[in-house]
Amino acid sequence: MLELSALGLLQQEPLHGYRLKQRLELFLSSCMSVNYGAIYPLLKRLEERGQVQVLLEESGDGGASRKIYAVTAAGCDRWREQMLEHPQESWVKSRARFLVKYFFFGSLEPGERVQLIEIRLRVCYQRKTYLDSQEMGKLVTDSFQVATWERAKVMLESEMDWLHECLEKEKSTASTSISGKM
Repeated sequence: MLELSALGLLQQEPLHGYRLKQRLELFLSSCMSVNYGAIYPLLKRLEERGQVQVLLEESGDGGASRKIYAVTAAGCDRWREQMLEHPQESWVKSRARFLVKYFFFGSLEPGERVQLIEIRLRVCYQRKTYLDSQEMGKLVTDSFQVATWERAKVMLESEMDWLHECLEKEKSTASTSISGKM
């Protein structure tokens, strides 16, 4: 998810590593944690793969130089590939990945957004079916566990409601853009 996020932010504007970390924390801290120990090695790997390039190197505070990175065409292609892929992963990680992708929805076509929302909705329905099939009477032992269980169900239902709203909006946008091209 860090690679997806970094490539997405660098498509919006060139950034140096420190500013990239700040943007990741500001916009995506509810989905992922970010540390400097991951940012600079990631930028180096992306540069080695030709997915980002150094636009310029400027003097920073204290004499240390700062590299300003921009995404390349190969980086844009990799970002799009990651946006549209559907890896098999845990429930928690898939929720975080969807939120990261949703942050960048403005860079996708309406049909692509519809597809991603529909996939997320299917995952949510599968999770709901699983939760509904469990007999909690034997699994929870106190009121705090019951409250946690109930909260998880409410959060899932809330996410599904939100996804349905997003889907309706995107379908409307997609049909408007199609009829506008005719």
